[in-house]
Amino acid sequence: MANRIKSAVIGVGHLGQAHARIYSTLEQAELVAVCDINEASGRAIAERHGTRFVRDYRELLGEVEAVSVATPTVNHHESACAFLEAGVHVLVEKPIARTLDEADEMIRLAESKNLVLQVGHIERFNPAFVALQRHVSRPRFFEAHRMGIFTPRSLDIDVVMDLMVHELDIIASLVNSDVVKLEAVGIPILTPKIDLANARLEFADGCIANITASRVSGERLRKLRVFQPNEYYSLDYAEQQVAMCKLTPPKAAGALPEIVAEGLQIEKREPLLAEIESFVTAVQTRTAPVVSGTEGRRALALATEVLEKIKAHSERAGIGLNFE
Repeated sequence: MANRIKSAVIGVGHLGQAHARIYSTLEQAELVAVCDINEASGRAIAERHGTRFVRDYRELLGEVEAVSVATPTVNHHESACAFLEAGVHVLVEKPIARTLDEADEMIRLAESKNLVLQVGHIERFNPAFVALQRHVSRPRFFEAHRMGIFTPRSLDIDVVMDLMVHELDIIASLVNSDVVKLEAVGIPILTPKIDLANARLEFADGCIANITASRVSGERLRKLRVFQPNEYYSLDYAEQQVAMCKLTPPKAAGALPEIVAEGLQIEKREPLLAEIESFVTAVQTRTAPVVSGTEGRRALALATEVLEKIKAHSERAGIGLNFE
């Protein structure tokens, strides 16, 4: 077996805790430390996993080979660049950074140092999406809903960067074409930032995507519907299920085509575990990650354009929004 990768998790809030749990159980990795500015909770998590706690990530420079950066988005660029500059491979949670310029610097650093920079678009590792991906070849229309019940988490960013960015990444990965038109609307409901948003994307090949994201819904819903010639797929991320309806040719002259409905075969597993395993493997083998920095930047660019369209619409409608 290859040498265990000395790893650390930077930021052990809601999501970072899960990163720490997984690293502590991987045979391919050794959880050297966890880092957080909240010393009480950080120490508790370090103790839980039998590892070291540090309050300042700089203490780990030169001591680790790979890190997960699960801090608030505003801090991604600073900490990721510090580790990349020190020759450390980085898995950074989505969105990759606050701005495209920050993302570009992270990508340049990783490329210049020949390091793995993976972006934590976790739904790429959802077994239901992995199964669906094998069947989608000519998508014509997407309908996506990502709805969440309000929580005080991730309020440093709006619903576009928090939730919609998942769908922007997923759909862009399935459509082999550039976005040529994008329209979007969004409103604040419980926070000064955008809590509910809808975007419509048109690709150069004619494919259309309609995406709705909300963090103030009365239910949790994460579904994607995909239509292509003679086929329809409905993906449920939470249940890790994909239903398929397929139009089959007539069995006899004069007969009508038949619609066959079935579910894709899926072996369920934890997406974050698959994501971190994939990252560690990319580090060990020095191969390209499943979700590269460039793909993370693409999702960020689309999310940024969505926000620009929402802002323009809001200004026309006289709706006050906080884009800081």
